[in-house]
Amino acid sequence: MNKLTHKGFTARVESDTEDEILVGRIAGINDIISFHADSVADLKAAFRGAVGDDIAPYRVP
Repeated sequence: MNKLTHKGFTARVESDTEDEILVGRIAGINDIISFHADSVADLKAAFRGAVGDDIAPYRVP
């Protein structure tokens, strides 16, 4: 399993071979926030977008 990090958050990344996409899910928070893309570059951009300023309240204490 691969992972991405941004602003102190980590996302687990997996591939969906059926739909031919990459799927990420932010780990260590009290909610489910996921994102997907067709390329690694687009997945990184989607992750950065998912880690917005409002995500801080979701961080697990």
